[in-house]
Amino acid sequence: MVERDRVHLIGVGGIGMSGIANILIDSGYKVSGSDMKNSDIIADLQQKGAEINIGHNSDNVEGADKVVISSAIPDDNPELIKAKEKGLPILKRAEMVAKLMSKQQGIAISGTHGKTTTTGMTATVLEKNHLDPTILVGGNLGLISGNAKSGTGDYFVTEADESDGSLLFMDPKIGVVTNIEEDHLDYYESRGEIMSTFSKFLNNLPDDGVGIVSVDDKGISAMIENVNSNLITYGLDTEAEITAKDIELQEFGSKSVVYRHQNKLGELNLNVPGKHNLSNALAVIGIGLYIGLEFSEIARALKNFKGVQRRFEEQGRYRGAVLVDDYAHHPTELEATLAAANNMGFERLIAVFQPHRYTRTKFLLEEFSQAFDDADEVIITDIYASGEEPIPGVNAEKIAELINQHVFKKAKFIAELDEVYDYLKEHIGSGDLVLTLGAGDVWKVGNRLASNRIETFLNSPEELTMEV
Repeated sequence: MVERDRVHLIGVGGIGMSGIANILIDSGYKVSGSDMKNSDIIADLQQKGAEINIGHNSDNVEGADKVVISSAIPDDNPELIKAKEKGLPILKRAEMVAKLMSKQQGIAISGTHGKTTTTGMTATVLEKNHLDPTILVGGNLGLISGNAKSGTGDYFVTEADESDGSLLFMDPKIGVVTNIEEDHLDYYESRGEIMSTFSKFLNNLPDDGVGIVSVDDKGISAMIENVNSNLITYGLDTEAEITAKDIELQEFGSKSVVYRHQNKLGELNLNVPGKHNLSNALAVIGIGLYIGLEFSEIARALKNFKGVQRRFEEQGRYRGAVLVDDYAHHPTELEATLAAANNMGFERLIAVFQPHRYTRTKFLLEEFSQAFDDADEVIITDIYASGEEPIPGVNAEKIAELINQHVFKKAKFIAELDEVYDYLKEHIGSGDLVLTLGAGDVWKVGNRLASNRIETFLNSPEELTMEV
């Protein structure tokens, strides 16, 4: 691309696409885009000079040199159709990221879950050690006051999305795989196909690169038998190159001692809770050591990491109840998040789960129903469609029914967020932890309780969502 190019992003309001737009603007490109709804994200882009239209119209593509689409854009989108008619280059989100990454050494964080937190941790370590990386993260990171930052250093840190296989477009020097689960089965035909995609991702690494993988994950342990690249392994429960011992889980963090090849590196103090976040930190330690940082420099930066928006984010209190929100939307993520919450010593843990996408609910229905063992009470809301059409016979109420087959009357189905708010307002108090869970807009419940607002959710600010 040349400086005069205008790049048009369809679905620019998404958290991933808006990050690309920010970096393009910072790099001197003209940026236009469209989205179905207005939001603070779009307002910020417009203030930086982007030309953005609300609503999709074929006229929006006029004057564009290249078009970037998110994975959520359907084939019948009028702007996409027009771009094809005009013969414009059309790039998937990951293809655009790969082009931006080509000027620096890429650090790509992949895995079914944990990508955003691990990317945020990695960005924090590089930024705090004055390496001035370019950063693309799937949530708002307080350190950079947003989801993207253009840096002049050697490294480009980003998430690598496996949902449509597009992570294979990327050409990083360092590739991380946090875990492999059955997800996005609307795209993949089998678990074997998912594992094959991740093994290709690692095998594409250059000879002087490295893959950093969790061997606690059974899928990864099986997958790496087919990987020929250099690997650094990490784990808490399995023998690995980088591990942690003497683990002390705390209310909003942990303490541990980190080892490499059984040699003690030092103490690690985290200010994000749960063993899953300690595992994420071990991946970041592997990255830091590989690029030449001292363990003390890595540990000092990780101590400063306070999380990414919508990742175990404390929203406030209502009548003494603590309100926390988390983006977890896959059964394994739910289990890990609830386990961390259960360790915090509250008298009662109330989980409010909004299933995300009909396809995911269909394929993982039984797994969802078994993910709430650590909760004392569970509220299930209607499915957040994320652009999908309803699937006959697939509904969120079935999750509540299956949970109650395991533990009688533990779960309630409350379809609308307004109704969830009304219920919680009357039933929570001191000693309770209320945890909203999901990749949609369920966070608005805790946000409204924390501020004790009286308006309905119809006028709430736009949610921050990745195309997951």
